Amino acid sequence: MAHIRPLKRRPRPARRSASTLVAIALLALMLSPVYAMVSASVQPAGRSQPGAWRLSEADPGGYVTALHDQAGALVTSLVVSLGTAALSLALAAPAAYALTLSPVPGAGPFLFAVLFLQAVPGISVANALHGFYADTGLLDSYLGLVLADSTAGVPFAVLVLRTAMGAVPREVAEAARLDGAGHGRVFLSIMLPLSRNALFTAGLFAFLFAWGDTLFALTLTTGDTVRPVTVGLFDYLGAHSTRWNATMATAVLASLPAAVLVVVAQRHITTGPACGATQ
Repeated sequence: MAHIRPLKRRPRPARRSASTLVAIALLALMLSPVYAMVSASVQPAGRSQPGAWRLSEADPGGYVTALHDQAGALVTSLVVSLGTAALSLALAAPAAYALTLSPVPGAGPFLFAVLFLQAVPGISVANALHGFYADTGLLDSYLGLVLADSTAGVPFAVLVLRTAMGAVPREVAEAARLDGAGHGRVFLSIMLPLSRNALFTAGLFAFLFAWGDTLFALTLTTGDTVRPVTVGLFDYLGAHSTRWNATMATAVLASLPAAVLVVVAQRHITTGPACGATQ
C-alpha cells in the first residue's frame, strides 16, 4: 500500500494578513529614524524639531552647507575605507588559505588569537596605537587610520574566508596539485574565484567598519589634515548644535555610500560562499 503524504495546510488568509501587518509595522519602526533624519535635513535652518513638512517647503540649504563643510571629510572616509577593505583582504585571504589547506603548525591557537582580538575593547587598541603612532609619525595620516581600522577588518575577514575556503571540496585543490600547480596557483586560480562571494562579504564589512569608525578617528587624528566624516559630524554637532538641517544632511550624505554598497553587494552576501565550486 502506497504511503500517502498528508497535505500541508496553507496559512489562512487572516493569518497571512496579520503577518503582513506585523512586518509592515516592524519595517515602519526601523525606518522611522531614517525618516526623521531626512525630514530634518530638508527643513529651514533654525527649526530644531523635525515635525511635519511639505515638499513645497523643502530647503536644500542644509545639503549645501554640509557639502561645503564636509566634502573633504567624505573623501577622506572613502579613501580610508577602501584602503582598509583592500588591506584586510590582502592579509586575510592568504591567512585563510594557509589555515584551510596548508599544514600550518599551531593553527588552533592562531584561530583562538583571532577570535580573542575580536573581543578586545577598541579603546585599549586605540590608546596603544596612539603612543606608537606618536613615535613613528603615523598620527594624522591615511596609512595610520587604514592600519588601525584593519585591526577590526582582518580578524573578521579571516574567519569569513576560512569558512568559505573550507567549504570548497578538497578534491578540487588536490586535483590541481596533482597537475603540478603550486600553492600560489591553487590560491589565485581556484580558491579565490570559488570564494568570491565571501571576498565581497568580508571586503564590504571591512569597508563598513572603517566608514563608521569614530573611536580610531578621534584618537589618532589631531588636526584637519586627515579628518573622516565621523569626526567631521562630531565636531559639527559641537560647533553648530542649532543647525540641525546641516547636521542631518551630513548624516544622510554619510549614510549613502554604505547603503549603496549594501544594495549592490546584496546578491553576493546572500549567495553561498562556495557556490562556485558546484558550477
